[in-house]
Amino acid sequence: MAFAHLHVHTEYSLLDGACRIKKLIPRVKELGQTAVAITDHGAMYGVINFYKEAKAAGIKPIIGCEVYVAARSRFDRDRELDGQRYHLVLLCKNETGYKNLCYMVSCAYTQGFYGKPRVDM
Repeated sequence: MAFAHLHVHTEYSLLDGACRIKKLIPRVKELGQTAVAITDHGAMYGVINFYKEAKAAGIKPIIGCEVYVAARSRFDRDRELDGQRYHLVLLCKNETGYKNLCYMVSCAYTQGFYGKPRVDM
């Protein structure tokens, strides 16, 4: 049965990821896996390097992000009501999904930043 990690944090997940992309892809190949996902916390900085490394090694790259979901709206900034954030792992199915995820993460930083970049429903 095939197995693929769908929740991997790389060095681009600040204070949370210990995995280096340059070391991740050879290890995935060594374990006989054919695909792996990148889901850094609220960021997509490593996606291009990840994609290129995986493709070069014959591994299917699955692009994603673990976003912070605002309790109400990404525009709300009340300390009592909006201080807590929830995590949600989003994976891209195709190029349209990638573009949508890029847009959501960009909005999280430009419109929803309140301690962390937040998205909403």
